[in-house]
Amino acid sequence: MQTATTQTRDIRDLATLGGDVGTAVDAALERGAGLLRLAPCWVPRSFLHPGLRLKLDPRDTYAYGLSRGGIDERWFGSTTEAANEGRVKDEGLSYVVDGDQRFTLRDAVAARGAKLIGQRLWDQYGRWPVYSKFFDNMGAIPMHMHQDAEHAALVGREGKPEGYYFPPQHNHTANAFPHTFFGLSPCTRKADVRKALARWEEGDNGILDHSAAYRLKPGTGWLVGPGILHAPGSLCTYEPQWGSDVFSIYQNLIDGRSVEWDLLVKDVPAEKSRDLDHLVGQLDWEANVDPDVKANHYLEPVLVADTLDQGYGDRWVVYGRVKARQWFTARELTVDPGASCRIVDPGATSLVVVQGEGRANGLSIRSPAMIGFHELTQDELFVSDVAARAGVVYENSSPTEALVILRYFGPEADPTAPEVGAHRS
Repeated sequence: MQTATTQTRDIRDLATLGGDVGTAVDAALERGAGLLRLAPCWVPRSFLHPGLRLKLDPRDTYAYGLSRGGIDERWFGSTTEAANEGRVKDEGLSYVVDGDQRFTLRDAVAARGAKLIGQRLWDQYGRWPVYSKFFDNMGAIPMHMHQDAEHAALVGREGKPEGYYFPPQHNHTANAFPHTFFGLSPCTRKADVRKALARWEEGDNGILDHSAAYRLKPGTGWLVGPGILHAPGSLCTYEPQWGSDVFSIYQNLIDGRSVEWDLLVKDVPAEKSRDLDHLVGQLDWEANVDPDVKANHYLEPVLVADTLDQGYGDRWVVYGRVKARQWFTARELTVDPGASCRIVDPGATSLVVVQGEGRANGLSIRSPAMIGFHELTQDELFVSDVAARAGVVYENSSPTEALVILRYFGPEADPTAPEVGAHRS
């Protein structure tokens, strides 16, 4: 296994040392003016082909080993474990790094819940219930869906809606297939999907024959509820989502590569793993055959307020409701060269810097050109609920380049967030 850097190997794991996480969180928040610095969290997928736009050193693409597959995801502010076969014990969990010690964000939230994520979320969920990621692939991902709460509960898991935003900074090339299939054609029958699943071992099962693809454009996004079939395209995607890694893949062949039946039923009760009616029944049928799929799911940025003449612009990039509920939202902050601003947010947030450099409440922030697998960066922070509501000062220290930051929020964080379609107003 080859790695480009070993910079984090001198960092001590607080759990191993038996230290008190609560005390460590308090000290880190004090030093960071309410902000916690996070280390990059890399996740491989054995059945996908990395797109090489995560800024991960190419020598580290297979840092988990060839059998685990290439790294095609980076998770942000995650307290959710990756549901990968053969996973390492902390795969998918973000680490707080403070000085020469580290501890998981999950442990930090467990120790200082309301202080970090706010009293409402702590009382309701007892955890940070969302996370975001970059997923980055060379080609399309097989058509799949994420179970809703009812079906996920059958295997002791939670359902998962998700949102997409395609940051221009990570899409200098569109890779092989910058189109995404969403849902099913309105004329599709449940029998058609059942037939496709029944012929899984007979070659291409033809599930894409019943769908339509939409061209993807950097700087736009989509909102996708659970139970909706989709085959994401090859743009690098910023994806705020619910804190669950459930999915079922309904497409058995993609780019000449077969998909194992196990990936269709990994989050299905064992006794239902060959029940085709159950597998079809997992789908939100009305949402899949919606004739207005784009109108009801497509997003473009919407300004939070008219502040461009003040040297910055904050835009909603993922917003809207799924089944009348705001599960998460995300914003993109752009600060002009040499400018600064104070942003008051509706609650705790996790952020990543995708362009430029500067400071956040005095902490240095910078978007790196390349990241080694073990390397610490200055591009990722968790903003505590207390700091977010007090307001974080963002300063762009570059005289020529914009500072651009993506950040996401938990459920029902801001009732003033726009609804899907707001960009047309």
